[in-house]
Amino acid sequence: QVQLVESGGGLVQAGGSLTLSCAASRAVASFSAMGWYRQAPGKQRELVSTLTNSGNTNYADSVKGRFTISRDYAKNTLYLQMNSLKPEDTAVYVCHAVLQMFREYEFWGQGTQVTVSS
Repeated sequence: QVQLVESGGGLVQAGGSLTLSCAASRAVASFSAMGWYRQAPGKQRELVSTLTNSGNTNYADSVKGRFTISRDYAKNTLYLQMNSLKPEDTAVYVCHAVLQMFREYEFWGQGTQVTVSS
């Protein structure tokens, strides 16, 4: 069973920065894709950013130019650098990973709260 453990959330003022981390229990290179989703109160979960095994990235329009996804193979960790944070970025951020082994497996972390005050 794969475990994904997020950290780095917290309370920050608008315009500030945070870096989220997602520590995986297996090599991040083994996943076909990893990413970050978020869910704000009363809203559906939405995709924030993805990073494929080949290095392709994808960002939601709302975070383009402000957020950067990356990974550290040695630490088996996925990151999300968030700059110029806005109150509308307030949400629980959840790490996601896809593993291809005969069939596709999806794994989710427990999430980390990010609160941006105005």
